[in-house]
Amino acid sequence: MLKIGVLGAGHLGKIHINCIKQIEKYELVGFYDQDENTAKKVAADLEVKNYKSIDELIDSVDVVDIVTPTIAHFECASKAIAKGKNVFIEKPIVATVEEANKLIAMAKKANVKVQVGHVERFNPAFIAAQPHIDDPVFIEVHRLALYNPRGCDVPVVLDLTVHDIDILLTIVKSPIKSINASGVSIVSPTPDIITARIEFENGAVANLTTSRISMKNMRKFRIFQNGAYITMDFMEKKTDIVRVEDVNGNVGPFDMTIALPDGTEKKISVEELETNQINAIKTELERFHDAIVTNTEPPVTIEDGVEVLKVAYMILDEIDKHKNQLKKHLK
Repeated sequence: MLKIGVLGAGHLGKIHINCIKQIEKYELVGFYDQDENTAKKVAADLEVKNYKSIDELIDSVDVVDIVTPTIAHFECASKAIAKGKNVFIEKPIVATVEEANKLIAMAKKANVKVQVGHVERFNPAFIAAQPHIDDPVFIEVHRLALYNPRGCDVPVVLDLTVHDIDILLTIVKSPIKSINASGVSIVSPTPDIITARIEFENGAVANLTTSRISMKNMRKFRIFQNGAYITMDFMEKKTDIVRVEDVNGNVGPFDMTIALPDGTEKKISVEELETNQINAIKTELERFHDAIVTNTEPPVTIEDGVEVLKVAYMILDEIDKHKNQLKKHLK
């Protein structure tokens, strides 16, 4: 049984603590949070030991689960890796690409496992859709959230868009050709709403829209490919596939037929895929345990996290370019 400790006991940290308590493969030894009032309350409410320092916690465990604000990820991860501990680290992996590259080098030198918390990989909607995804041509993504001060310490790209970048890089097996993006700051110093168009060398195109100042919550990922349209609802954990096929004399009671200009007919069928309603955070932590004990690659590697961060900063750079062009135009 692996001993695990949690760094950070905010909103997400408490969720991690509760999930770990349900995983028999781990022994939860405790947590650390720099806010003493928060630490005392969490220790009492969740009945878990409150460590007085980061180093004390790291020394007591085999696995460190980092759920601190992004700005502290590198410091916490580098301390844990330097002491030979395996690290689960919430997204985004760290605050900058420079920090990410340093972390890769440290992890390789220490020969430890690192998994990044890109939790949508474990969303039942994506798990159900993945076997049916085949060379996407066009992808449209909307991730909209009601305003919440939590997460506003970083641009919305690093807070929310990274989820969709990770899924995008998982399903499109091609280098990025170009990115165009724009964004605007409404309630925080950094962009709160963005839109990005990503073109890949294989011809695939993705449009991403992210907002943390929406009037409603939405997490939808739509994939268009030859003969099919796949829609994933990450909030509802549902996946539908709309297929366009030759009729061939086989039309179901719920299928729709359309006549094409050349006189042929196609049938359109809609299938709601069966989804296994798992706890995605609990599952990703379980999978990390299994990667450690079997000495296999974690399902979301440190390299995966770094690639997502690089694309996120490419989007942020394009947003800055767009702002500068707009300023010149308005002068």
